[in-house]
Amino acid sequence: MTTETQTNHSSGDGKTDHQLKSELAYFTGDLVRYRHPFNRQVIYTPGVRHLAEKGKAYWLIDAIASWIGSEPFQQAATEDYRINAMHFWKFERNRDKPSILYAKADSPEEAFITQEIEYTDFPLPEISIWAGFDGEHWVLYLPSEH
Repeated sequence: MTTETQTNHSSGDGKTDHQLKSELAYFTGDLVRYRHPFNRQVIYTPGVRHLAEKGKAYWLIDAIASWIGSEPFQQAATEDYRINAMHFWKFERNRDKPSILYAKADSPEEAFITQEIEYTDFPLPEISIWAGFDGEHWVLYLPSEH
């Protein structure tokens, strides 16, 4: 176990990473959705909104939304049909080097999108956000909301 996972980092509102992670586990899905202001094809769940609010990470939703529908996204979806139905985003915070946001068609696959984040004070060492297409919108949700 690394020092990073043993240490409770603050999210800026006094919550530790352990507290935020515990709160996120309570989101198990409902019908409420929030529309992304720039990519109107992207909506997200209350769990993702809670993560963005408490983790001060609306930038994370913005980053994902900026990739969905982009040329690299479309190219990857052409090569792997699964991406058009569902894909999986993961953000991994690093302290001594850039953090990484990436998307995969499935867990053993290589990432089809990777973005380095130079600086973040995101409170969790990692988070997964799943994206599923509902026929009209891309819905971003936490794994517990599936």
